[in-house]
Amino acid sequence: MSKNPLTAILEANIFNGTNYNDWLWNFRIALDFENQTYVLDRSLPRALLKESTHEERLTFEKWLENNRKIMLHMSQIYAVPDRHIRYTATKAFFGTKMIEGSSVQEHGVKMLSLVENLKDLKANLEKEMYIDVILQSLPPSFDSFIVNYNMNGLDKDLHELINMLVQYEATIEKSAPSVLVGEASTSKAKGKGAE
Repeated sequence: MSKNPLTAILEANIFNGTNYNDWLWNFRIALDFENQTYVLDRSLPRALLKESTHEERLTFEKWLENNRKIMLHMSQIYAVPDRHIRYTATKAFFGTKMIEGSSVQEHGVKMLSLVENLKDLKANLEKEMYIDVILQSLPPSFDSFIVNYNMNGLDKDLHELINMLVQYEATIEKSAPSVLVGEASTSKAKGKGAE
């Protein structure tokens, strides 16, 4: 689609989730101007065969070309740059901290989700970096686990690490010191000779 006033109208009326009918109307106007509305209204012509006529081949190729142009134009209008998406994902991953007293399992699931997101975005971080960041995201109650993990040179995958953290959390909850709470007395002790 070439840059023209109708395309500018479409760019000025970007779909925001609440304006579908208006957006579709403007989108169809822009496609009509380019004689490409048929791509929305008609499905892809049947696959080409050896017996396909020259006209069928031209129709098929024209439909594919116009569909490609529409998709390219839409991606130019609506696409968020990959760099920004990757930046946001890495910021979330490196900035996530577990709150003392919250569930390490929930935290682990969240961190694994962020790791998968980064892998999908091809962030190119090594497994050791993921593990280091996960360990750094833990609260001080996990310090002895972190020291033990690093000193023993454990080499676990991310799921095994999360399982180990869940087990460790269970042991520190069991071994937490009990606090005996007593009630203070306000009466004075009676000594010898006190009446």
